[in-house]
Amino acid sequence: MRTTAQPETQYNGGEPFLYMALELGEKTWKLGFTVGLGQRPRLRTIPGSDLRALEREISRAKQRFGLDESVPVLSCYEAGRDGFWIHRWLEAQGIENIVIDPASVHVDRRKKRAKTDRLDLGKLIRCLIRWFGGEPKVWSVVQVPSVKDEDNRQLHRELRALKSEQTRHTNRIKSLLISLG
Repeated sequence: MRTTAQPETQYNGGEPFLYMALELGEKTWKLGFTVGLGQRPRLRTIPGSDLRALEREISRAKQRFGLDESVPVLSCYEAGRDGFWIHRWLEAQGIENIVIDPASVHVDRRKKRAKTDRLDLGKLIRCLIRWFGGEPKVWSVVQVPSVKDEDNRQLHRELRALKSEQTRHTNRIKSLLISLG
């Protein structure tokens, strides 16, 4: 279920935050960090699913921007193939994370648009800052299901795939039998 609800806390006060956006790929993850709209993002690439490297990069980003280790991190990534385990891990580390519906990120359709991870990260970071600043219609946030609900969905998808595979095999066998008379 998608929602454009406001964050539980609006972060438009004077205290600093580290904003982090993730572009998740199978082999690599692209990370973007900033402390505000006027700050050029710090972009890094780490191996996919390498949580220790992610922790190191968060710590390095805090050092780079002159932030204390206790400064809160606000992060986001687009829902996709990886599911929600990353969200759960980030939340367990004390990082406030939101999962975004990729179709809800605004794209100007009137002009040609380059499509790179660097540009996508910049867009995600800017939207993240605006959303936590209280702008409600920047994007749609995906409701993260419980572990049990996510597992149930996976079983349903596997069953559908197996039924499709069964139909392919049945049709192939019938075709072979017909070709043999």
